[in-house]
Amino acid sequence: MNRKFISKSNRVLRNVLNSEENLDIIQDFIESFLKMEIKEIKLNPYLQEKSKHLPAEENFGIADVRIKAKKQKEFNIGIQFIDGYYAQNKMLLYYAQIHSNQLAYQDGRKIAKTITINLLDFNYLKSQEYFNKIIIPSKTENQIEMYVIELPKFLSSIDKILDRKQAWMTYLCGEKEIEIKKVLKIKNTIKNDKIRKLDDLLEKFWKSEVME
Repeated sequence: MNRKFISKSNRVLRNVLNSEENLDIIQDFIESFLKMEIKEIKLNPYLQEKSKHLPAEENFGIADVRIKAKKQKEFNIGIQFIDGYYAQNKMLLYYAQIHSNQLAYQDGRKIAKTITINLLDFNYLKSQEYFNKIIIPSKTENQIEMYVIELPKFLSSIDKILDRKQAWMTYLCGEKEIEIKKVLKIKNTIKNDKIRKLDDLLEKFWKSEVME
């Protein structure tokens, strides 16, 4: 995993990304992995408000957003890193938390389909693919939909042109400095400018971080 956010990954990225001016990074990440074009994206306030009352070491996801895609279809999307044991429990609890949080907004919104993206720094599923979709049937209108990204299963190569998803994976894994530098330097249609923006934000975060 990229060493710039390996320590307390959820807290670090939540602090860096949860602001209106950095929603473009979250949008690019979601579009790259879920293959959808986002017309509108908004931060859900619950995650930010809840984190104010948690101890600094508590993990509580990276982002919780409401998006509007093509044909005005809306989704509620949560992103988190998972570490340690009980990955299945953590995925299901996070999904339930992000989905049920919609009831707390009290702004007249309709309950939208919830999707969670779970990043793992270890192998968990039997599939050889690093990106997998889990669907659980539900009695409600929407099925439970969760995505699992297993970083160790991704094999990067600096000798080929990377698409947006591969560029994100190369940066997230961060195993080889030369590969990260390639991702940060490339300026073409895969929009690596969002990854470069995140990298700059992380640099500033760690330079300003002080011991409490």
